[in-house]
Amino acid sequence: MKIIFAGTPAFSATALEALKAAGYDIALVLTQPDRPAGRGMKAMPGAVKVLAKQYGLPLLQPHSLNGAEVNTQLDAIHADAMIVAAYGLILPSTVLALPRYGCLNIHASLLPRWRGAAPIQRAILAGDRETGITIMQMDKGLDTGNMLLQRSIRIGRDDTAQMLHDKLSLLGADCIIETLVQLEQGNLSPVPQSEAGATYALKLKKDEARINWELGAEFIHRAVRAFNPWPGAHTLMDGNILKIWRIRIGTDTDGLNHRAPGEIAAIDSNGITVRCGEGAVILEVVQKSGGRKMNAAEFVAGHPLYPGDFFESGKWSNPSL
Repeated sequence: MKIIFAGTPAFSATALEALKAAGYDIALVLTQPDRPAGRGMKAMPGAVKVLAKQYGLPLLQPHSLNGAEVNTQLDAIHADAMIVAAYGLILPSTVLALPRYGCLNIHASLLPRWRGAAPIQRAILAGDRETGITIMQMDKGLDTGNMLLQRSIRIGRDDTAQMLHDKLSLLGADCIIETLVQLEQGNLSPVPQSEAGATYALKLKKDEARINWELGAEFIHRAVRAFNPWPGAHTLMDGNILKIWRIRIGTDTDGLNHRAPGEIAAIDSNGITVRCGEGAVILEVVQKSGGRKMNAAEFVAGHPLYPGDFFESGKWSNPSL
């Protein structure tokens, strides 16, 4: 099969590498233009571009797929399929209609749950017990196309967004290979998505990651995991940002009734216990602005905190999933 591949970050690169290893003819790789990154804001290539150059694959980085020139280039390839994974650009109907098997998207959720931009983080934040990969035939809607294949995995109790991303990137690579094999053999039939139970994974915003201590310990635990690595759950300590990278839910909450949400209830070798709207959490790994990540005991040694001190609360009065 002759393939056009469209993707940009590491999630996509895993699938591209699998396709190359499986012997597919990658006729062209599409990826987004280099973006400024890092402290120097130097233009940096995405993981897909780095991999495409490593393999010497033909590469294009258009700002849009709406132009006649790029459409002509794609049409001339006569591709059997276009594989799309976290590409980041909208595919116009002219492009969707070009390949023999259409444009196949590797989507990191069990559609129709979590259509949209941040399915991994929203699944963790919502407390979903499983997620997975859907291989979908793309249409003009937002992740609304017919499904070709689904595979599920369990969301671990301590999985962060990064950990789940890495698991799903490997599963997505396996799924797209399986899909292409089954398509060639004529063994797959497109299944329309049901609108019942459809949810939308809104794009993450930085201000979502400021902890509202008035919420329950269970939700705060999910939020810390969902926002790791970006944008990083955080609170304010004396007006300064303190990022929180790992916590656990406190099991001994006796005697916390006189504490208010955001109040430090205890500090010991296990971490910093903070009262929540319901229950408590224990901060285990934290990071002050400009500093490095450290365990809570190490942090407290250099930044004195005491029971009765408060972390300032955010405004997640009605958190949007």
